[in-house]
Amino acid sequence: MMSPLAYKRAICYSGFRDGQSPDDGLYPSEHEIAFDIHLLAEDWDAIRLYACDPHAETVLRLIQREGIDLKVMLGAYIGAELSNENCPWGGEHTDEQLAKNKLTNAQEVARLIAWANQYSDAIDCLAAGNEATVDWTDHLVDPDSVADYVRKIKAATTQPVTFCENYVPWLDKLTGLADVVDVIAIHTYPVWEYKSISEALACTKANYSAVQDKYPEKQVIITEAGWATASNGRGIPPENVSETHQSRYLEELLSWAAEDQILIYLFEAFDENWKGSDHPLEPEKHWGIYRANRQPKVAVQQGITRRVS
Repeated sequence: MMSPLAYKRAICYSGFRDGQSPDDGLYPSEHEIAFDIHLLAEDWDAIRLYACDPHAETVLRLIQREGIDLKVMLGAYIGAELSNENCPWGGEHTDEQLAKNKLTNAQEVARLIAWANQYSDAIDCLAAGNEATVDWTDHLVDPDSVADYVRKIKAATTQPVTFCENYVPWLDKLTGLADVVDVIAIHTYPVWEYKSISEALACTKANYSAVQDKYPEKQVIITEAGWATASNGRGIPPENVSETHQSRYLEELLSWAAEDQILIYLFEAFDENWKGSDHPLEPEKHWGIYRANRQPKVAVQQGITRRVS
């Protein structure tokens, strides 16, 4: 049996600044990424990366070259292999595009394997995709296909392999995949479930316990949990988000993680204004503990997310 992943202070990292996005192929510079990861290394032990792209390659190269003390969960971005009519923002794809995506996915998995071995000192966990099986996803992939990717990755690497998904699918449609992964990785967002800030941690604990109770022999980790700081009302009532709310939730979440030694990757390091709609208060843009211009929000200003020596 694979050794469990140790507890550490962990955060999700995407370094795209204003005017940059993976969709446009415009990536942060080495200088920009170096600033970010040195900043994060002051307070965090580990970061999560979502794709085997030029952004991730620069991060890994800098960590290795400069001896930065950060462990990395490296993910492969797995694109749609099925159309999904249940996706509210467009999950329909042509057969030609789906076939192309499968080839691209195979190349992405090959890079994940190569980098896992090349940067084995830094990378301590691998993820075969992100939110690709939940009902609303725009990049739907059959769980059996995900399981095949997991098996291929496991056969060629030494790190634990997981798949990162909302907690709900793990309770039903992903039972077969749960047998294949080394670690079960869940996402939990009380604010998306219309929970108030006073209900938030109890909701997170309930989500976690539901999955852990279903798979008592597996380690369950949380690879996304956080609180937005702005909303235009799309999916989240504006009165339910603020920097003060985020600070409270993160203080409670991080205290629970440390007390129970649960590995949680906080979502996320920096706001990403390229995400979601063009509306400036689109909630997808506002999950960082730092703004997109790298100015700290209240949680950082108050020391909530700082390492305590």
